Amino acid sequence: MSAQQLPLFSGDEPQAVRPPAASGLDENSSLSAAMEPFRQHMHQQEFAENTVKSFLFDLGILARYLKGNPAVGQIGTHDLERFLHWLQHERGKPCSPKSYARRLTTLKVFFAWLAGLGVLPADPAAPLAHKPASAPLPHILDDEQVEQVLAVTQRLAIADKPDPRPHLLVTLLLHTGIKKQECMALKLADISTSDAEGPSIRIRYDRPRMEYKERRLRLPLGWSRTLQQYRRLYEPQEFLFPCTARNLEYVLADVAQQAGLPAGLSFEMLRWTCAVRDYRSGMEPEHLRHKLGLSEIAWEETQGKIQALAA
Repeated sequence: MSAQQLPLFSGDEPQAVRPPAASGLDENSSLSAAMEPFRQHMHQQEFAENTVKSFLFDLGILARYLKGNPAVGQIGTHDLERFLHWLQHERGKPCSPKSYARRLTTLKVFFAWLAGLGVLPADPAAPLAHKPASAPLPHILDDEQVEQVLAVTQRLAIADKPDPRPHLLVTLLLHTGIKKQECMALKLADISTSDAEGPSIRIRYDRPRMEYKERRLRLPLGWSRTLQQYRRLYEPQEFLFPCTARNLEYVLADVAQQAGLPAGLSFEMLRWTCAVRDYRSGMEPEHLRHKLGLSEIAWEETQGKIQALAA
């Protein structure tokens, strides 16, 4: 039940009053006054320090654009749309697709936080669509190139001096679409090979705010045999790949050279290839978003790229 302000004079109608948020902010608080509580909120949620600095920098640009230090309750969707247009076309400084996407994310996170606190009755950034400036689509492997890559890794796995690591790595990335840092953090304890449906991996995150990225991903039945061969040869103790990420990048580069791939081969390329193959196979968008470990905001942009690549 909303609080009501008692009438000062007889005949006055009671007026609803929005209770102050726990942060001490209300819709009359200025944009600059909201930035320090927002910084504290980001630290409490364990945002990366670079993210904190970038978000506050972006809000500083917004404050300078709006001028006069307006109250947060006075900032509407139209103001934010004009700000985004100004960033791209009128500011006089280049705004890369990556910077534009981040600044749009800043607006969405900041105003969603204010609305969630009850400072604002509605989120003015919610209607903003993630339509960043055009950027080149990422490289992916076509079906023929996938077969070429797998032919190379399978040949390496059964050579006179067998090396199962390239095949283990490529099939892991091609079937799960995990990121490089997720691959490097994967532990043997996160791998299950006892399920009748086939092997699977569990992607884990230590920070609570990253829990939405945690997921279990299936792998083909044959992956278990490659894993056994790899463990006998490399004898990993805790992490699946007890080497540097750069070392695995060299492995992928060598595979690309042997497969004759002009654009090379990378973690990112295999992640996008996995996503496009799953999309073409009919995987539900929400299932694919969860498989890739993406937030709803990040998915808005990624889904469009996947659809374009799959066309």
